[in-house]
Amino acid sequence: MRWTADQVLALAPDAASVSAGRKQAEARWTDEGGSDAAVWGYCQGSGSRPYQVAVDPSGPAYKCTCPSRKFPCKHALGLLLRWSAGRVPDADAPGWVEAWLQERAARSIERADKAERTEVRDPAAAERRAAQREQRVSAGVAELTGWLSDQLARGLAGLDRDGGLELFTVAARMVDAQAPGLASGLRRAASLIGRSTDWPDRVLDEFAQLYLLARAHAGLADLPGPLAETVRSRLGYTVEKERVRADGERVADTWLVTGAVDDINERLTSRRVWLRGLGTGRRALVLSFAPPGRPLDSSLVPGTQVAAELAFHPGALSLRALVIEQGEPVVAKHPSGETVGDALTSWSAALAVDPWLERWPVLLRDVVPAAGDSDSWLLRDEAGDALPLRRTAEPWRLLAVSAGRPVTVSAEWSTAGLRPMSCWDGNRPVPV
Repeated sequence: MRWTADQVLALAPDAASVSAGRKQAEARWTDEGGSDAAVWGYCQGSGSRPYQVAVDPSGPAYKCTCPSRKFPCKHALGLLLRWSAGRVPDADAPGWVEAWLQERAARSIERADKAERTEVRDPAAAERRAAQREQRVSAGVAELTGWLSDQLARGLAGLDRDGGLELFTVAARMVDAQAPGLASGLRRAASLIGRSTDWPDRVLDEFAQLYLLARAHAGLADLPGPLAETVRSRLGYTVEKERVRADGERVADTWLVTGAVDDINERLTSRRVWLRGLGTGRRALVLSFAPPGRPLDSSLVPGTQVAAELAFHPGALSLRALVIEQGEPVVAKHPSGETVGDALTSWSAALAVDPWLERWPVLLRDVVPAAGDSDSWLLRDEAGDALPLRRTAEPWRLLAVSAGRPVTVSAEWSTAGLRPMSCWDGNRPVPV
């Protein structure tokens, strides 16, 4: 989401940088561009060579060839001000920007690996860091609980005056408190402000989820072990793969790969692969990550089935899993699915276990794409029950395969609607 000028200037390290940044917004810029990943351009200074400037808004992170020791420098602020005003055109990132983004992603992975190796070598140091993080998270949770209470007391009507700037500011403090899960929830809420007529209701839903998570952390010691693991996971604590392999629940089955979704998150490409055990009926989620431009794991292909043993991460619902052993995949036959009613029943049961669940895999049988109200689309089953597609989901490929006939569709279900992943034309799986 494009920032406002106030959000940009809130990043300035001092008052002098605010004034200098505004001046640089009116300087001579060339080869500017912006994409989902970064904003970049060349700013002509007093020297013969222009300064090379790039900003990754997700961090945020800054790159500039000027000698300033301020972060962000006045050139980065000027570029962001131009971007916020719509003066930077959309473009594909040039090579030097892509290289910078990939380098940042690689360093992030390297730091995480190094920290993990250090903890293995020095358990005492790992214990100290864990205690320090618990203190920071607890302080952040207490701050957020008070802030949410104040928001509800004041009402939500004024949140749209600054485009959600206050929420981004609190989110930054949650990052400092090492609670990225809380920061993500605040950013989601900020992105909803002013987007539709019902945005206060949707923001209130996000606030309620955050408040519930904060209260759960405050009572973490009294929660059952699996639910406590879920709370920690939602706050942003990670679980080492070695622990999952050693202690995670093991399930061996023949797994149907129902679908996969690729997303760019925090400048890393992520892949969600959904599996369903043909014998156990168990749902599983396998995640993989890679820096931009690097390949993701492609060993699990939608529409195939594979004999494998999985180890599940700890938690009350335990969806995420690691593949421990895997056989050769084979093309699966047309799978048997569930009705819309059955899918909603399973969703409500899952929410009762994990109220922070963002998405749920469904495999709907004999559904037909149909037009809904206001240019929306639905999938309707034989009983006449229907679920809406999310607004951003393109229905055309699904319509072409269906041609008005009932089809089996795998999708991710969330409160935003269905996100179709695959459908079956007879025994032929088709990504949609």
